[in-house]
Amino acid sequence: MVENNVNMDKFEKHAVIKYLFIKAMSGKAVHGDMLATLVDNDPAYSVVKSWLADFKRGRNSVEDEHSSIHPKDAVSTKNVQIVNDMLKEDRCLTMRHIAETTDIHATTVYRIVSDDLGMKTVSACWVPRMLMDEQKQNRVNVCTDLLCCLQAQPQIFLNRIVMQDDSWIHHFDPETKTTVCSGNVRVLPPLRNSRSPHLLGKSQLLFWDNKGMIMTDYLSECSTVTGAYCAAELRKLREALKSKHRGKLRRGVLLLHDNARAHTSAAVTSAAAECSYELLCGGATVRHLGLRSVRRG
Repeated sequence: MVENNVNMDKFEKHAVIKYLFIKAMSGKAVHGDMLATLVDNDPAYSVVKSWLADFKRGRNSVEDEHSSIHPKDAVSTKNVQIVNDMLKEDRCLTMRHIAETTDIHATTVYRIVSDDLGMKTVSACWVPRMLMDEQKQNRVNVCTDLLCCLQAQPQIFLNRIVMQDDSWIHHFDPETKTTVCSGNVRVLPPLRNSRSPHLLGKSQLLFWDNKGMIMTDYLSECSTVTGAYCAAELRKLREALKSKHRGKLRRGVLLLHDNARAHTSAAVTSAAAECSYELLCGGATVRHLGLRSVRRG
């Protein structure tokens, strides 16, 4: 007679479940039989049902499948470095693409990007929430170099700098009840809410130096700031400098702009070299240089 409270390991229990499955016993019958025999050491009913379902699907082994610990899914220093290198090459990568490329679980990729690298999505690009040590050191190096140039030739250095930026100019399009169109007066219905007219905007590209504004240009409707557009504006800037600031081209122009994709494209770099402009690092800003800004609008 089998004693109660018999200790069996899980593989022996699985073998018993398989034996009773071969005898065509139902799940409740299998669990009741093992409960009567093993008492407190019997497997849970959900475990019995799960193993019976596996045997029905053709499983033969009574051992657990080797569930890998997923070392590639762990947030290790190596995985953090792999994800960081990929995002440095392309800020627009999706987490799904990174997970499929590196064979790291998507949840782990998200944890690495958000927690370890401290990044978030802005306009579908991954950008740091706060400056990392490498970026801080880069800004220190840029500011140190610019400060040395300023101390060596203070007036000449400031006079050589031309700054570039783009901005949105917002305006209202007034609407009236009557609109003249091709000589004919067409009556329009009144505005539903005259206190909040339709807000419009237009992109404006600006060039200025320490003496004031040099050139402005308004982007045409339904257009975006691209590398080709910025390159064409750099060539127009050369003509504006010839007429407004004689001698500036001879001394050499130091062009300062941010690190937007359109400003750092190959077309802009080629146009700057063609016009003999020297590009300042995008990490330096106007406040770092101590230059006064021109009020826009």
